[in-house]
This record gives sequence, structure tokens and C-alpha cells, in this order.
Amino acid sequence: MAQLNRSPKSGNAWTYNELNAYNISITPTSPDDFFQHNPDPSLENLDPTILTAPVMDRDDPNYSDAASEYLAYLDFATRVDLGSDICDNHESTATNLATETLRLLKFRDWVTTITLRYPIPLVICGETQDFQPDVCVIHRPSMSFKTFLLMDRSIFGYDTASVGNVEAQVVAGAIAVYHSNNDARTAKGLPVVEAMTVPCISMERTKPTFYLVPVTKKLSDAVATGQYPASQTQVLQCATVAPPDRGQASNWAPARYGRVRDGMANPEYREIALRRFLAFRDVANRCWQEYMD
Repeated sequence: MAQLNRSPKSGNAWTYNELNAYNISITPTSPDDFFQHNPDPSLENLDPTILTAPVMDRDDPNYSDAASEYLAYLDFATRVDLGSDICDNHESTATNLATETLRLLKFRDWVTTITLRYPIPLVICGETQDFQPDVCVIHRPSMSFKTFLLMDRSIFGYDTASVGNVEAQVVAGAIAVYHSNNDARTAKGLPVVEAMTVPCISMERTKPTFYLVPVTKKLSDAVATGQYPASQTQVLQCATVAPPDRGQASNWAPARYGRVRDGMANPEYREIALRRFLAFRDVANRCWQEYMD
């Protein structure tokens, strides 16, 4: 593995080659093991319409403003999910849904900002590159990153060979966050931490996957110098699985929506996904608090 190619490419262009080159593995994990403390949180504070309404009924005058707005974002992203030509900017509509989901579930508080495409420096093979997440949550007083979200661009018609693999890009982003958050600690007079678990999200259209990336100083140094780490880094991954296909005709998706059982247009899947997001918010807060104390 020491002979694998390592080059100072942008973190947004990482592929499985970089995972192999830096001795990194991805381990699928069950929700109970991944979230542990609260794998199935309550959504009782949400407007029930957000959980149950068909996306095409978003303009119902009886819906609250919050429900109508969220369902509208979901409607646009669902059209993307089906390859519709109604929305020209496919990537933008999916990113908007992801951003609104984080806001809906209060990833933001009075000292936290949700922002788009904030560049984070990353040193690779002796050269400084940028990693640019699609959405990130930043604690303003310390200017440290609590979590970030990255879209899977291979679904938008890009060349997957040049764009890379979203899991590899998530790992690159986590290493960039390790650098940046340690810089934030140094600015506060705190010592650099040797290890930091970075919580991350990827989105394939309207389907989220969650990650916990344990970044160590040894891994960070290996990437910065283009070396093969002796110890393997094991990244935990938790995909959001679609509900079982009951083999029954859907009464919530008309013909123009087609087969959308695997995305958030499906109310059953939507509830699962939103519960996972909410559980992940608490995981992200715990991880961030551990390395800022």
C-alpha cells in the first residue's frame, strides 16, 4: 500500500484510491450502534404535516407556513430525484433541501451559523488545498466546525471518475475540519488535541448517510506529508434505509412522481430520515463539545 499514488489533489476530488493510500476503511453500522444514546428521538415538536403530507399538496391553504415551505423544498428536490427537466439547477435544489432540513431540526442556535460552501484549508502532500462542503454548521465564537454536509455529485450527471467518491470526500473534509478546529483551539489558548471524531453527512438526492470519522494527528500528518499510516482509520457509516416495499399501490405519489419509495417524498422514509438527522444533531454536539473543552 505504501506504493499507492498520493497527490495534492483537492479534498473534493478524493476517490477510493485516497482511502486505500491513507489506510482508511468505511464500516457500515446499525443505527443503534451508531447513535447509541438516542437512536430514535421524538419528532413531536415538528408540525405533523411535515411528516405525513404528500409533497404535491404543499400549497394546501390549511398548512402552516413552516410545513408549506419545507414541503416546497422537498418537492423541488424530489423532481430532481426523478430526473425531471422541470428544475434546471438540480444540485442547488438538493442542497437547499439539506440546508432547510438542518434549520428545521435546529442544528442552528444563537451562536451557530449554517452556511454554504465555506472553504476549509487542507494540506495534502505538502501543498495547501481547499475542501468545500456544500453545507456546514459553524460555532461562531470559536469559529470551529460542528458538522458538515456534502452532496453526492455523481447523481447530477458529472463524470464520477473526475468527481470522486463521496465517502472519500467526506473523509478528506473531516481531516480538514481536524486542522481547522485545532487552529480554533490554539486561538483560544487550548492545547492541540491528538484525536478528534468529526461527524459528517452525505446526501444522495434526498437520502442522507451519516459518518463518524476519527481523525488523529498521525493520520493528519500522513496526509500532509503523503505517507502511508501504519494504523488503519475506521470510519463508521450509517445509511438511512428505505422502508420495506409492501407491494401496494401508493396513494401519496401520483403518476408524475413515479417510483419514489427510496427518498423523502415517501412519508415513511421522511420520518426515518428526520429522526436520523435529529439523533445526529445530538451526536455532533457531543463530539464538538469533547474537543472544545
